[in-house]
Amino acid sequence: MTIEVTATRTGHIGEIRFAKPPFNYACPELLRQIADRIDAFDADPDVRCLLLSSEGKSFCAGADLAGDESITAANGMDSISDLYSQALRIFARRKPMVAAIQGAAIGAGLGLAMSADFRVAAPAARLSANFVRLGFHPGFGLTHTLPRALGQQRAAWLMLSATRAKPDDALAWGLVDRLSGDADLMEVSRGFAGEIADNAPLALVSVRQTLQAGLIEDLRRTLAHEHHEQTILKATADYAEGVASVFERREANFTGT
Repeated sequence: MTIEVTATRTGHIGEIRFAKPPFNYACPELLRQIADRIDAFDADPDVRCLLLSSEGKSFCAGADLAGDESITAANGMDSISDLYSQALRIFARRKPMVAAIQGAAIGAGLGLAMSADFRVAAPAARLSANFVRLGFHPGFGLTHTLPRALGQQRAAWLMLSATRAKPDDALAWGLVDRLSGDADLMEVSRGFAGEIADNAPLALVSVRQTLQAGLIEDLRRTLAHEHHEQTILKATADYAEGVASVFERREANFTGT
C-alpha cells in the first residue's frame, strides 16, 4: 500500500496533497497522515487557511474495501472505528480548509470532502453517498454534515438514492461552493483559499470556532451511531451482495436479509 501525503506552504495557505494510487481509497493510515499535516499547519502562525487536494483522477473513491485486509477481515469494524477517529481529528482543526475535488468523491471520500469548510469542483467531479448501494449505513459523519450543508430533504435524497451529483447540481444544492475548468482546479482553489487567507488570522480562527460550536461533540455522537449501524449491517447478506456487485460491476440482488 503506497501512501504519500505532502505539505507545502504558499504564502498564508497550507497545502496538503495526498496520493494512494490508483483511486485514493481512504484508510486509517492515510487519514492519520492528513491529520498530522493539519495539526502541524494549525500550529504554524503563518498559515491562515488550508487547501486539501489529491493526485490522480479520483479525489477519494471511498473506503479501501478491497486493498485493506483489515476492513474486510473479522476486525474490520475496529479498522473503521480507527478511520473515524482520524476523521474526527481532521474535523477538529482550528483553521478553515478548502477541498479541491477533481474526480470521484464517493462514500468515505465524500465524507473527507465534507470535512472541509468549502469545496471546489472540476468538471469531472462526481459526489455520492452511495452506502445504501452497498447495503450499508452512511459513515464519516455524513448523516450530520450533509443535512447541515444541504438541508434535511436534499441530504436524505442523496443518502437514500445513492445518486451521483455532477458539479452543476452540486453547486446548486450547496454541496460544493465553486466550480473550476478542467485545467485550473488548483488555481481556482488557491484563489478561493487566498480570499480567506488575506484576512486577520486570529479573527479567522475565532469566527470558525463560533461557527463550528458543538460540532465535534455532535460528530462524536454521530460517528458512534453510524459505526453501530454499520456493524449491524456489515453482518447481513445484503452487505456482502452489495460489495460483491460493485466489484463485479453488476446490479445487486438484495433480499432484505
